[in-house]
Amino acid sequence: MNAVTVDDSARALRLAEKAADIAGLRLQAAAQPEPAATPGFAVVRVGAAAVNPSDVKAALGLMPQAVWPRTPGRDFAGVVVDGPNDWIGREVYGSGGDIGITRDGSHARFLVLPVAALRDRPLSISMDESGAVGVPFVTAYEGFRRSGMPRDGQTVLVLGANGKVGQAAVQLAAQGGARVIAVQRRPGPFEGFACAAVETIDATQGDIAARVRELTGGRGVDIAYNTVGSAYFDAANKSMAKGATQILISTQDRAVPFDIFAFYRGMHTYVGIDSLAMDCVAATGQLDAMREGFERGTLKPFPVARAFTLDQAADAYRLVLSGSTDRVVLRP
Repeated sequence: MNAVTVDDSARALRLAEKAADIAGLRLQAAAQPEPAATPGFAVVRVGAAAVNPSDVKAALGLMPQAVWPRTPGRDFAGVVVDGPNDWIGREVYGSGGDIGITRDGSHARFLVLPVAALRDRPLSISMDESGAVGVPFVTAYEGFRRSGMPRDGQTVLVLGANGKVGQAAVQLAAQGGARVIAVQRRPGPFEGFACAAVETIDATQGDIAARVRELTGGRGVDIAYNTVGSAYFDAANKSMAKGATQILISTQDRAVPFDIFAFYRGMHTYVGIDSLAMDCVAATGQLDAMREGFERGTLKPFPVARAFTLDQAADAYRLVLSGSTDRVVLRP
């Protein structure tokens, strides 16, 4: 094991307990002694770490598995500064449902990870962008991995395509060669964003399922990636071809009307995804499976709209909780 220079100015955000609301959130930037790697682990000096909606929700006590006290932050990009010799100095990136939830996370100068979770970051994208692709792309990829990766000849419907998971799903489906239909409530970034043409449906204009049936000649879609849940559940069901799959990652209402007859006559499959169930080894391994796409440009990182210091972390958290679709990172 070899370590590099000691950083006496290192700090980490600390959450002592859950906050009742965003106004009561207390994010303390506390001194962080530089950790030493133990066998099987490495230390990463964090260069950029996204602020995800799940980071803020966990700070508000909405993730029952979250422990206290802890340092939040699920996504990261940085440089390995301690650990196995062959990893020292290499730039890495990653994510994990355990990072920042059940173990100290990336909203800190240093992050301790299992060596098995280390992956070289794509050097064709920036450090900020590498630190902001994690949760959305891992979630989107896991849905497709469980349902069968999109391929040529299929049609994929992405509902809630304005959100980051939706945008990642659009890109992955297009990269796989599928025809992509994106349901959105405002103009999306799809022109020049996905590697193939994307058809769009304005969710505020008429019957979504009727429009999908029209676009597909009455057949319906092979995969409906529903990033919102209950609000689009019925429309997704009515848009599915025989033998199709609906992927669900979130919801507003827990209970939804469900037509069992249509389900079994349609030979449908439903896939539920919980990105928090994937630890940093599993999540970063899946992110690494997409690295080639980032390197050749068939997958594109999200533009990082704002970068904040740790002292500005409360502003970053408030911005994300406000519903902003801008990708926000901390630079510890």
